[in-house]
Amino acid sequence: MARVDITADLNSVDENGIVWTFLDEAEDPSGIRPGEVVVAGSPLTPAACQVIDLVEKPVGTVVLLRVLPGGTAP
Repeated sequence: MARVDITADLNSVDENGIVWTFLDEAEDPSGIRPGEVVVAGSPLTPAACQVIDLVEKPVGTVVLLRVLPGGTAP
């Protein structure tokens, strides 16, 4: 199983096809910054993703992720 930097449902996408999750789902939130490449998903379904943006919402910080081409992580 792969180590995941941030847990995300890779099927939860916004109207632009961008995956989203909450920053508090990250193992180390300090490593989740725009432009960084992280492993997102679950240990059974990981994918390499680029952090697009962090958006502050009343319910918490939303992390926007783009799954990279061929983004299946080892």
